[in-house]
Amino acid sequence: MEEPKKDVSSTKKRSWSETNKTIKEERKKWKEINLEKKLEKRKLKAESQQNDIANTARLTPQFVSTLSIAVPGSILENAQTPQLRSYLAGQIARAACLFQADEIIVFDDFCEEVTAKKSKFDDADGEKISRQSCVQLGRILQYLECPQYLRKSFFPIHKDLQYGGLLNPLNAPHHLGVKDEFPFREGVVLNTPVKAGKGSIVNVGLLKQLRVDKVLVPGIRCTVKLLPQEANLKKLKGIVVSPNLPRSETGVYWGYNVRIANSLSKIFSQCPYKEGYDLTIGTSDKGSSIDDFTCPKYKHLLVVFGGVQGLEAALENDSVLNADDPKLLFDSYLNSLPQQGSKTIRTEEAILITLAALRPKLNPEAGNKEFVAPVVTESESEEQGDVKVDNDDDDMSKFD
Repeated sequence: MEEPKKDVSSTKKRSWSETNKTIKEERKKWKEINLEKKLEKRKLKAESQQNDIANTARLTPQFVSTLSIAVPGSILENAQTPQLRSYLAGQIARAACLFQADEIIVFDDFCEEVTAKKSKFDDADGEKISRQSCVQLGRILQYLECPQYLRKSFFPIHKDLQYGGLLNPLNAPHHLGVKDEFPFREGVVLNTPVKAGKGSIVNVGLLKQLRVDKVLVPGIRCTVKLLPQEANLKKLKGIVVSPNLPRSETGVYWGYNVRIANSLSKIFSQCPYKEGYDLTIGTSDKGSSIDDFTCPKYKHLLVVFGGVQGLEAALENDSVLNADDPKLLFDSYLNSLPQQGSKTIRTEEAILITLAALRPKLNPEAGNKEFVAPVVTESESEEQGDVKVDNDDDDMSKFD
């Protein structure tokens, strides 16, 4: 049987010039593809940078004028029982929250007395050693400001918080429940393993955990802005923002900071604002009537309250200040309640009286944005009326 003849033209080897030409064409083709990819990457990178700049500008909080109040920690020593001490601290926290104070300074009006009992306290400046009554007042103020779902993370069992469950809750806007909807939330960073470059996991008091864009140290508190959520995701998404952003963007009060000052002079010298307090007010029954007070424009307002012996004793105990009269330390020295019916006004009473009298007179340079509550339709209102409200978040005794 004869074998079929092979087609010589089909098996003819290609010459080197033809092969080389083909290789060059393929190489040129791949170079063009790679060049297109590089150009596309550069374009995406440029767009990403522009978006980052726009997002940074959008997430930078606008300046809002602040209100700070300074209270002597020694007022707790005048309370007869531990329960009354705690309740007194709770009254001050409620007053600060009602009038939207941004900062509470607890100062030692005995100026680090040698024989005084001392204790440790953590604030934004780090660990401090101060008078026991100042530390207890500062710790209770911090405890009440903290959202309920975060308290177990930041406040272990402590003697100072023994009667925290007796105190009235602040019900501040940032104390959100599971069912509350708001674009911002306070959270604690969890020590949950996460893939590299995938940010961190944060507990913000919702049924689902939330993933944020930045790698943060576990155990710290952070403010988070929630992003639009996709369906069927195990974790929510959000971005870490400044604690000042919720108030500047929405107008909602977002709590206060607590600072310890070991003397009257350190209220001013350790001010957290670069420009310092540009308007300072002292309170005393020896001051001028608050009715005649005209408030100038201010960026950072400080109102200082005296203890049992008044600001005169705090000035006398301070070795740094050389003034003879406390009214020389302040821009205004005011009597909050002229012709008072009692011989004395307690500090917790003076805070409410003074801030209530000052409120219509205040003249901030950058006022707070007015918060517009979302409109609830009639159908939504009826639906909400059928739901049983869970008030467990307001029961603070479970955190003792």
